[in-house]
Amino acid sequence: MTTHPTQGHGHGAPAQAEQPKNEALLTLEGWYVLHDFRKIDWEAWKLASEEDRQAALDELQSLRASWAQNQADKNGSTAHYSIIGHKADMVFMFLRPTFEELQEVELAFNKSKFADFTIPTYSYVSVVELSNYVHAPGEDPYQNPQVRERLYPELAPYKHICFYPMNKKRSGADNWYTLTMDERRNLMRSHGMTGRKYAGKIKQIITGSVGFDEWEWGVTLFSNDPVNFKHIVYEMRFDEVSAKYGEFGDFLVGNLLDDEALVKMLQV
Repeated sequence: MTTHPTQGHGHGAPAQAEQPKNEALLTLEGWYVLHDFRKIDWEAWKLASEEDRQAALDELQSLRASWAQNQADKNGSTAHYSIIGHKADMVFMFLRPTFEELQEVELAFNKSKFADFTIPTYSYVSVVELSNYVHAPGEDPYQNPQVRERLYPELAPYKHICFYPMNKKRSGADNWYTLTMDERRNLMRSHGMTGRKYAGKIKQIITGSVGFDEWEWGVTLFSNDPVNFKHIVYEMRFDEVSAKYGEFGDFLVGNLLDDEALVKMLQV
């Protein structure tokens, strides 16, 4: 009786155990998101007549009213904040069901009188994302009310905002994308436990931007106490997923622009 060597291992060599695959994670997606950062052309604003300034402000307030109605209709959400520092003066955060609707709201603002007094400084395009590391087998996560609340969030008027983009490292020995699913799942579970400490203090929205923008994720934090931003980011730096694999862009922080704060900001 003739015996044959096991294919690929040579005659008599034992088969090697199959290595775990570093499979891609299937994520859950919700509303599309645009962070639109603007500087105000203060020279042009101050040189404009009081009538022109008032007309621009009235048109902006009309747009804000339409955005509020959009949110009331459960067809998206919008936030408007001032930004502290030289990177921008304000940010509009738009969440909409489709790419087309996202561009429509962007164009409507760009065509407004108020936009003529602004200078775009930075934008970020992404989609609300939820890591699908854990869900019940056979469950449609999109039918889970808690999942839907996170994928289609309604932006409440928290006093402060913090936005930053980030990547997972993919070079050298610290390459996130060469880890197995189990390794990534365990690291993210530990990371999530840190975040849970700030439940009730911080509202966090994670948006994915792979294929949409220059970073892989955008993180938007809302809180009524800005020091919470410092605490959660600092504490998370000690999690291995951040300490070893995290890369971060610029942080932009600011304050809620309600009607009163907006008028006060634009007074000359």
